[in-house]
Amino acid sequence: MSENAPRPTTGARRPCLIVNPRSGGGKASRFRIAERARTLGAQVFLIDHSLPQDLATVARRAVDDGADLLGVAGGDGTQALVAEVAAESGLPFVVIRAGTRNHFAMDLGLDREDPSAALEALTDGVERRVDLGYAGERVFVNNVSFGAYAALVQDPAYRDDKLGTTVRVLPEFLARHEGPDLVVRAGPLTVAGPDAVLVSNNPYQADDPAGLGRRAHLDSGLLGVLTARAETPAETAARLRSGQPHGLTRLATPDDVVVYADAPALPGLDGEAVSLPTPVRCRISPRSLRVWVPRHRPGAQSAERPTGWAAIRRVV
Repeated sequence: MSENAPRPTTGARRPCLIVNPRSGGGKASRFRIAERARTLGAQVFLIDHSLPQDLATVARRAVDDGADLLGVAGGDGTQALVAEVAAESGLPFVVIRAGTRNHFAMDLGLDREDPSAALEALTDGVERRVDLGYAGERVFVNNVSFGAYAALVQDPAYRDDKLGTTVRVLPEFLARHEGPDLVVRAGPLTVAGPDAVLVSNNPYQADDPAGLGRRAHLDSGLLGVLTARAETPAETAARLRSGQPHGLTRLATPDDVVVYADAPALPGLDGEAVSLPTPVRCRISPRSLRVWVPRHRPGAQSAERPTGWAAIRRVV
């Protein structure tokens, strides 16, 4: 058994689930997430989009009222807000795959077809310890993106076809990018003038040419870093398809990653247009989040350690 092998849970006595009824085109409503959670003894908070709501405050209030587990049925941005409260409170966290992109839920191996299956974690689950990324004071569960990458992950087509959209759209975004000048520093590495930067909570798989697909691990204690410089759209697209992209720097590092810009703020946190004051210092918090997942998950991956990511790979 590995040091971070999943461990059986004992069940939550007072779970609290925050539900976004609009997320993913109404998945939570279609799969009756709130009703099913209540039958399992959970207190349910439904997000009311007609009112201004601070979900972190909602989660902290639930903790103060005695909640011993926090869960979210919603997208990655909502999950990150509540995951931060769960981590700082030492409470377990449950993800319901009710958003549109659901990258975090996908990498946890949760059921693609039936989001409500994740509720089994409340009664027949295992606990995994996973890393959290921080950009300044903000938590991210997937990535923080700048420049052309930020524009790409917010493109509607990216939701349905990540790799295809990357190959088709990223070269165009790189070629026309006119945002602030960026500099990235990670340990001894400095990359000046990239047109796109992506810092991820754990590296993306090595066979993913643009670093926007799946992560093999969520507990490596490493930030993934990808930077890209513009070339002609045709050249970039051809190299992305071949898996030999030109102008990309890839790095996996336990060190802080600092993104400097000649602008006061940059957008792009877990696919949301969140404004981050510059310079943006990103760090990894190893195994700081206790995630409860169903014992049986159709997308669960091997717990082997990552290989081939210990060194910088620069393709020029």
